[in-house]
Amino acid sequence: MNVRVIATGTVMIVLAIAFFLGMLSIAPRSNDPATMMQTVGAVSGVVGAIGFVMIAFGALGKRRKAAPRR
Repeated sequence: MNVRVIATGTVMIVLAIAFFLGMLSIAPRSNDPATMMQTVGAVSGVVGAIGFVMIAFGALGKRRKAAPRR
């Protein structure tokens, strides 16, 4: 189990959610709010997915070879 990778993935997911929610407050002032939110949603989705994959790989950890039997 790799705690650093899990922590980084968690931070990425939190930042993706914060970015999306932060941009929701800016969207009404945009010239084209629908297109802006589509772009923001795509970026947040990719960052969140990368964070989720990092958590999954961090939880799996390294597979170690069994010690040879004597």
